[in-house]
Amino acid sequence: MTPAARIAAAIGLLDGWLAGGAAEQLLTNWARANRYAGSGDRAAIRDLVFDALRCRRSVAALGGGDTGRGMMIGLLRARGEDPQTLFTGEGYAPAPLTASEQGGGLPPADLPELVACDCPDGLAPVLRDSLGADFLSVMQALRLRAPVFLRINAARSTAEKMCAALAEEGIATRPHPLSPTALEVTEGARRVRGSRAFAKGLVEVQDAASQAVADMMPVPEGGKVLDYCAGGGGKTLALAARVGATYAAHDAAPARMRDLPARAARAGARVTCVQDPAAGAPYDLVLCDVPCTGSGAWRRSPEAKWRTTPADLARLTQVQAGILDRAAPLVALGYATCSLIRAENGDQVAAFLARHDGWHLEAERRLTPLQGGDGFYAAVLRRRGGGC
Repeated sequence: MTPAARIAAAIGLLDGWLAGGAAEQLLTNWARANRYAGSGDRAAIRDLVFDALRCRRSVAALGGGDTGRGMMIGLLRARGEDPQTLFTGEGYAPAPLTASEQGGGLPPADLPELVACDCPDGLAPVLRDSLGADFLSVMQALRLRAPVFLRINAARSTAEKMCAALAEEGIATRPHPLSPTALEVTEGARRVRGSRAFAKGLVEVQDAASQAVADMMPVPEGGKVLDYCAGGGGKTLALAARVGATYAAHDAAPARMRDLPARAARAGARVTCVQDPAAGAPYDLVLCDVPCTGSGAWRRSPEAKWRTTPADLARLTQVQAGILDRAAPLVALGYATCSLIRAENGDQVAAFLARHDGWHLEAERRLTPLQGGDGFYAAVLRRRGGGC
């Protein structure tokens, strides 16, 4: 496919997203319907779509319209490229720019602040309040592609060995300060899932800040650990790399854990998926990585930035409180979100402590993309006289 044809495909996909479709499903359907497109074409089109979604407000303003076409015109302008060189109407290229499109769109210097930093209006007040002086810097960081991070399986290898082994397969990495198990991929990211190291369970793809959250959790020797909201099991496996404890995983939607047994087997970890977490109580640690707005990971999941409303935030904070209350009888708690919003983080923990006598906050950490990984919050809550 020509660069112009890729732009045309991205326009159609963005229009589908604006009509309510999910980006990943739209991309999958497009690939199935256009089998002539090679892997390079599919990857390039995916990058165009997600680059536009991360910067939806600013590129739509630069391009003169909140449409797929407007967003792609604006994305090219944001990159310093002249859209007229690709919008030619020749072959599979998009139609030439109209007179209004040639003169339309705001210049970058005239973009309002929230448009320039691609912040949704509805959540701007809580994000400003939560991030304080870092608000603009964090919102700008969320406009960029996220780095690719790997987690070393610490039970089976070391950073030095994995950097060398991955380099032999054309994958350049470097250690990252957020976690001793974190490697940032600087070259060859698309080779990772086909690498020998990945196939042998020596590395997993996992954000460095997510690894830092797992590092915080106090896993006792010979103890029992439950990942209460396991999802795909990334943090479960990060915890299970610490040998000497037993691990269980639970999720309200068990289908989310369908790949976890195979991933655990590949990593040489022993994890039991459970339907009823109370049946295995008591535990020495229960990690509640709760459903949240995902605002700390918007550069990976930009759709959520534009589709999450203040009403969603209110609903999620109720869900989070309910999870903590249900998990409290199971023993000591780790609480985590991939959110930047105080109402989901410190405020949620403070409210739990106010509701439950005999608990105290032992440790907490707030991370934003300014430290390199995604935005996360984590806290360790201990019942006085017990727990881990």
